[in-house]
Amino acid sequence: MESFSLILAIVVVTALAFDFTNGFHDTANAMATTISTGALKPKVAVAMSAALNLVGAFLSVEVANTISKGLVDENGIRPEVIFAALVGAILWNLVTWLVGLPSSSSHALMGGLIGATVASAGFGAVHGDVLVTKVLLPAVAAPVVAGLAALLATRFSYGIGRGAEGEATRKGYRAGQIASAGLVSLAHGTNDAQKTMGIITLALIAGGAIAPGSNPPTWVILSAGLAIALGTYIGGWRIIRTMGTGLTDLEPRQGFAAQTSAATAILASSHLGFSLSTTHVVSGSVMGAGVGRKGGVVRWSTATRMAVAWVLTLPAAALVGAGAESLTDLGDWGTAVVAVFLVGTSAGIWKLSRREVVDHTNVVADDAEPAGVVTTAIAAVTPPPAGVVTEDLTATIPAPAATDPAPATPPAATV
Repeated sequence: MESFSLILAIVVVTALAFDFTNGFHDTANAMATTISTGALKPKVAVAMSAALNLVGAFLSVEVANTISKGLVDENGIRPEVIFAALVGAILWNLVTWLVGLPSSSSHALMGGLIGATVASAGFGAVHGDVLVTKVLLPAVAAPVVAGLAALLATRFSYGIGRGAEGEATRKGYRAGQIASAGLVSLAHGTNDAQKTMGIITLALIAGGAIAPGSNPPTWVILSAGLAIALGTYIGGWRIIRTMGTGLTDLEPRQGFAAQTSAATAILASSHLGFSLSTTHVVSGSVMGAGVGRKGGVVRWSTATRMAVAWVLTLPAAALVGAGAESLTDLGDWGTAVVAVFLVGTSAGIWKLSRREVVDHTNVVADDAEPAGVVTTAIAAVTPPPAGVVTEDLTATIPAPAATDPAPATPPAATV
């Protein structure tokens, strides 16, 4: 029977709170394109995603084992270290949610864990080979691979469907998009829910509740699945708006290509135990689908802000995790200070979010960010997709100025 201390119970509750933020932070990964193209109503989409996240949590434990057994040395890690790591991850999730940036919850967790572990036990406690092969390399490769796959899939779908632009075709792609969105949600459960399972399992090992090397207990799998499903159902509407309409404009067949490519990459990574960022994968596939359609463009200013957030995620969460660990190392009062700081900061971020409410009623923005210079230039030289009727430009092009007729040749003089 597992024995719990107070600090271990606090860590488990905090881990489930992170899992909840992971859910609403990453809802956009599965459902942003489905909502933006009108394939599903917003509330129906998030309910479907929540249910499939829960199912996916039970399909594998490979990623959980990467967290609990591979990334850091589980010997000598105290539960307070796990708590500090979660503080860094939660705060980064909330800050990026507030500004609507789809950053990586996975990398926030990894960064918090690495920072707290280094502050507690030094750099030697972090397994660098696992960090590089199962975290950093997939972070770089996955969005590129998914983006290229989505680009090719989009061009292929438009190629084989040339001339078939009727309502029946659009309905077929919407149905396919719903199915692929469900697959992304299932894949998200197999990957992201497992990260919390791994962190709770690591805390249980650190607290002496279970033996080192153990797999996640059943109650850990169930609670992690329920927490991420509830967060998904709440809906991270701010990030859904960015992914659905702020990054590019997608048609149903583009959404289908993007989500199918993303789901394939995520499921393959879960099988291999890679702690993959589903946000990176889906963002890459959305951009690939955006440029895969003739006339389709990506709002690179938004993509640039996302890339900056991706780069900052791991080090920012690591710094917060290290700072929190420095306080918890001072004793119970230090842990209490960190807990109060976490609750107070989270409440402050939520209050700031109420100044401009984004929910299911206004998630599809009518005032999407205007195209920038690069986007406009691409659109100017790229022909529109087949079947699209271009606007009559005669009303906007001024007619040439009227010129006076040439003077008539004077008649020849008569003699």
